Amino acid sequence: MSADPDMRALVLLSGGQDSATCLAWALDRFAAVETVGIAYGQRHAIELDCREAVRAGIAELNSRWRDRLGDDHVIPIEALGQIGGTAMTSEIAITASEAGLPNTFVPGRNLIFFTFAAAIAYRRGIRHLVGGMCETDYSGYPDCRDDALKALQVTLNLGMDQRFVLHTPLMWIDKGATWQLAADLGGAALVDVIQEHSHSCYLGDRTRRFEWGYGCGSCPACALRASGWQRFAEGSSA
Repeated sequence: MSADPDMRALVLLSGGQDSATCLAWALDRFAAVETVGIAYGQRHAIELDCREAVRAGIAELNSRWRDRLGDDHVIPIEALGQIGGTAMTSEIAITASEAGLPNTFVPGRNLIFFTFAAAIAYRRGIRHLVGGMCETDYSGYPDCRDDALKALQVTLNLGMDQRFVLHTPLMWIDKGATWQLAADLGGAALVDVIQEHSHSCYLGDRTRRFEWGYGCGSCPACALRASGWQRFAEGSSA
């Protein structure tokens, strides 16, 4: 692996569509890429089980990506789940809160994820941190907003005396364009890997297979993924 931090990246890989696309994006740009997953007590913890197949499937697409893909890390942060009160960490119905946010919002989650990722990157001589946050197709989560993540980058650099760069390649594109980005990066083969191996469903359902992948078909994550696939499929056939 290259010792040059400017050529190394660490990708937040949850096992979902967005982070899988971001992994391919990073492998296309950086000479050495590592991944990190977070076990935070999520009710759809099956996404963590999908990470290995996502990594393996993407690495198999071409030898350049395979050579660039390095170590994987899994960090337990169960405290987020123990705080409770969200539909992402407790067996409660998905609804909108009084503040207007869906109760799938886990306060501080992305801020904590990037902070832990930065700590790993600090130890491993990595400069670039990559996440799949998006402000275009999202549920209103404030820690997905571009302003929040730019502010976090400043804080991490000041707090660790580093020059980390936080990359969010999906920030300004919708789910249809995310499918298209995967096709642009790795063709139909990458789209197939994401369809078959990634997981987005909040309920952790992998018993039903749709054209866009596995899920319950009705939760907000499935609805968003399905509508994006429809736009992508319509664009591809036009």
